Amino acid sequence: MSKSMDCPHCGKPVTVYRNPIPTVDIIIRVEGGIILIERKNPPFGWALPGGFIDYGERAEDAAVREAKEETSLTVKEIRLFGVYSDPHRDPRHHTLTVVYAGRGEGQPRAADDATRLGIFGPGNLPKNMAFDHAKILEDYFSSQEH
Repeated sequence: MSKSMDCPHCGKPVTVYRNPIPTVDIIIRVEGGIILIERKNPPFGWALPGGFIDYGERAEDAAVREAKEETSLTVKEIRLFGVYSDPHRDPRHHTLTVVYAGRGEGQPRAADDATRLGIFGPGNLPKNMAFDHAKILEDYFSSQEH
């Protein structure tokens, strides 16, 4: 999808493309399961820690940053788990997420966009999950990755 606009520098028409917004999510393994946060902002529900990739930031660095901001944990042994790009995964706009998994170190504490956090396993995931995180975790727990 594209549209045209005038270049603010030279005044000539340029094509502007509408693209998905890149985000990251991170599956943080800790003693007893994985960390989920309850979101402070819409869309509400339980979610993997994550957020938008800043301009100039590597996706894996964004995942580690978001984990620290939302859970107070340092993440080690980070690895790529998968990419999820359903145009309807986020009700606000078309995003794609690069999902990482890693081991959390430190004392977990809800911060930034999280009202609280919890430790969950495959048998006790919350019902009110945000985005497509239930699908991501279904894939994770059925894989050999965890």
